[in-house]
Amino acid sequence: MFMSRPDAAGHERGSGEQPKAPVRLGPTGRAMIAVAVLAVPLGAAGLGVSNSGGPTEGGTPEPVVAGAPAAVRAEVVPTSSRAKKPVAAPAVVAVPAIGLNAGAPEKLGLDAAGALTAPVDYNRIGWYAQGPKPGEAGPAVIVGHVDSFRGPAVFFRLHEMKAGQEIVVTRTDGWKTRFVVDKVARYPKDAFPSDEVYGPTANAQLRLITCGGAFDRDVRSYEDNVVVFASVH
Repeated sequence: MFMSRPDAAGHERGSGEQPKAPVRLGPTGRAMIAVAVLAVPLGAAGLGVSNSGGPTEGGTPEPVVAGAPAAVRAEVVPTSSRAKKPVAAPAVVAVPAIGLNAGAPEKLGLDAAGALTAPVDYNRIGWYAQGPKPGEAGPAVIVGHVDSFRGPAVFFRLHEMKAGQEIVVTRTDGWKTRFVVDKVARYPKDAFPSDEVYGPTANAQLRLITCGGAFDRDVRSYEDNVVVFASVH
């Protein structure tokens, strides 16, 4: 996934992708962003109010606040007498089924062209920090490279995931959110279902995204995106 890294002469090496094409923010406040190597629009639709906190978060979520700016911080719905507590950023994403234990996610934002930056390290995941955090209502977005000219990267086995498998996100405050995979899908990049992937949700959901399908050597880009849909049940 993502583009290959140029060598000293500026030539592309390996099975990387073309640089991302920036997508401007829309007038409605919904950020339509191109995810670097993913080449798909990322809709930062409104943040909502998150689920209850705790080692295995669940509970009844509050409705999503549609159209809220990406900078708004959602809070955990208090349970019993526990005070409200902001949801902390992700620290580790673990998927036992594919042997993934990825820590220290890079915090991704927008570049000057309005496009989502890509992880610098091919062996680290990246988290879209202007969207929901894992554990907040809405689709938290985590992306990773599938490979580089050196070989497999952090999300190389993402396409192997299946419905019913578990994803555990440990946050920087030590709390964990456990997601269950609802489905794994592959979409052509020129027919990516942005609303389905990035649309607002009433509960905490997670999207893991990388590249997949055939590799087009002429344009140095994979033709598809692999998306793992997961949610708190």
